[in-house]
Amino acid sequence: MQKQIDSEDEKQSILKAYKALLRACKSSINKEDRKLIRQAFDLSLEAHKNMRRKSGEPYILHPLAVAQICAEEIGLGTTSIICALLHDTVEDTDISLDLIRMKFGDKVAVIIDGLTKISSVFDQQDKSIQAENFKKMLLTLSDDVRVIIIKLSDRLHNMRTLDSMSEKTRLKIASETAYVYAPLAHRLGLYAIKTELEDLAIKYLEPDSYNFVKLKLQETKVQRNKYIKQFIDPVLKSLDDAGFKYDIKGRPKSIHSILRKIKKQNVTFDEVYDLFAIRITIDTVFENEKSDCWKVYSIVTDFYTPNPDRLRDWVSIPKANGYESLHTTVMGPKGRWVEVQIRSKRMDEIAEKGYAAHWKYKDSNQNNEHGLEQWIGKVRELLEHSQGTALEFLDDFKLNLFADEIFVFTPKGDLRKMPVNSTVIDFAFDIHTELGAKCIGAKVNNKLVSISHKLNNGDQVEIISSSKQTPHEEWLNFAITAKAKAKIRDYFKQARMKASSTGKEVLERKFKHAKIPFNSETLQALINYFRLATVTELYFQIATEKIDRTKIDLEEILSIERTKKSQIKTDSNENLKKKNTKITKREAIIIGDGEPMEYSFSNCCSPIPGDEIFGFVTVGEGVKIHRTNCGNAISLMSNYGYRIIKSRWADDALNKSSSFLTSIKIEGIDSVGIISTITNIISTQLQINMKSISVTANEGTFEGNITLLVNDTRHLEELMNKIKAASKLISVSRVDLG
Repeated sequence: MQKQIDSEDEKQSILKAYKALLRACKSSINKEDRKLIRQAFDLSLEAHKNMRRKSGEPYILHPLAVAQICAEEIGLGTTSIICALLHDTVEDTDISLDLIRMKFGDKVAVIIDGLTKISSVFDQQDKSIQAENFKKMLLTLSDDVRVIIIKLSDRLHNMRTLDSMSEKTRLKIASETAYVYAPLAHRLGLYAIKTELEDLAIKYLEPDSYNFVKLKLQETKVQRNKYIKQFIDPVLKSLDDAGFKYDIKGRPKSIHSILRKIKKQNVTFDEVYDLFAIRITIDTVFENEKSDCWKVYSIVTDFYTPNPDRLRDWVSIPKANGYESLHTTVMGPKGRWVEVQIRSKRMDEIAEKGYAAHWKYKDSNQNNEHGLEQWIGKVRELLEHSQGTALEFLDDFKLNLFADEIFVFTPKGDLRKMPVNSTVIDFAFDIHTELGAKCIGAKVNNKLVSISHKLNNGDQVEIISSSKQTPHEEWLNFAITAKAKAKIRDYFKQARMKASSTGKEVLERKFKHAKIPFNSETLQALINYFRLATVTELYFQIATEKIDRTKIDLEEILSIERTKKSQIKTDSNENLKKKNTKITKREAIIIGDGEPMEYSFSNCCSPIPGDEIFGFVTVGEGVKIHRTNCGNAISLMSNYGYRIIKSRWADDALNKSSSFLTSIKIEGIDSVGIISTITNIISTQLQINMKSISVTANEGTFEGNITLLVNDTRHLEELMNKIKAASKLISVSRVDLG
């Protein structure tokens, strides 16, 4: 009887979610749209009827939630809602892409195909499954941007319900989210989704830090609201007198941005003064938006002094993701800096809902739609020039399409957007491939500069070229755009192939003369002898005479390699015997379910007992133990999820029986005896062993690093608190050894 009640409850919860979806898109759909959505819901319900999520709830609630995010939080239409309802059917059920095409048309089928993961890569352990899937999504993005938006909605719901997953899966998904999906949401102008994804990622990657800031924000909420009221009261009357229709409110910074500021500036929570921003949203017609925003800016700065270095005018020149707003930082009451954002209602909707909102306004503002097309054009270009692995592609994509931008002008005054840190050679290739290959320098603001010169905002650049110039390999050291890198690599790839062909002919003649078979086995022996990676590299080095062809004694080399091969086999058997007779000692780390595995601590973050940790299976070096908040963790977990292994500290590692290497950074105001005070606390009071200390002083301040041995995180925390308590002139923080 109980089972029947539960089943009925589930039916009601599914019906409730479906009705909520229809309410969310009520204003944008007609009777025919509603019929199609119902068909998609019925198909998805039937396909997932025997499936459950890790939380135990019916699986159909997930596609319903994703569709609701698309409709309610982003404002997408019928096609996207249908795709959201069906996004997992081809991957996880017996529903075929052909069936979806027959029922809902080609457009829906294309989007679903883009959302479907590549099954074949699961068997290729040398590749990143996540990177391959991401690349496939972007290939579909060239045709329809909704693929990415639905994928972001899918990821957002997965992050909201991540508690039911295993710790390993939580870390992998959270890392992927921070590494790829949050920046992608930012690039598409989905600010609200980007902020929530970042905060949820931090919740699982750095739970202690997340909970600390969350608690602090709750504790200071009343105080902050009081300050906001004090700040806006003088502004309200002036806005009313000027006849503006407006909405004004304060909003706290995200947990992610607060933590980033605490780390970057090495300050406490209480020292982060701009914990919130004041946002003034005005209701005005499109033609008056820019002038009205500047009028509001004038009113605000009548009361509060602005910081001239913190003015950001994205009203005159919007960001590449379509974001438009006027930002200024002013000195508010009690000597606190306050960020003020000024925008129209249209700008605010675009800031929250990104390019989905552009479609709503495209008739009145074609420029923003054009911005999306430009961005997708860059994606196409990056895909066309992608020649390396999926991981290299992902790195290039992040570098070029998630980077901040600068605006650079051609000699004729045309504006071109480039990633920050772009150089002359990047600009030359951006104009034309042939111009990049022939570039020898440039005139930047009428001054001659080299091809490695970094460009700045507002530079006017005239490229100087020569018909005798060809690309140089060192150009790769300062080219940063994907197009420039790809074209330079392509030039050398072609040159290498040509040289390798010559080298192969030389080697074939040598084998023929020595009457030795020219086959894969004999070639592999030569590759091993010269310690090269590929046969192409062997041919190339012979052609370029890095290997002296006159000194290649084939018979001698083959004899040496046969002997080495025999010895390796003998040594391998001996090592196996030793390994089988090795006595297992008590370890500090328990890996997986406790199976014995070789491990070592990573140099990049040097974990100590008490740190949240994970294992990463390396090639040839066993398992490397990293902290979950290690600088490399996000990249490792998002790109190599299949090589992450659950790890935890053994109980006896937490009983202060062993010492672990760690490092702290000290800085502050230089005064007589300050370093002596610090070393006295470490060596005398706490009797901690210091391995190294380096301190430099400059213009009345000092900073340095101390490497020491501690038992665990509590031991380290005790030490840092004692140093802080010793003097208000000292700040101390933990840093990675690497």
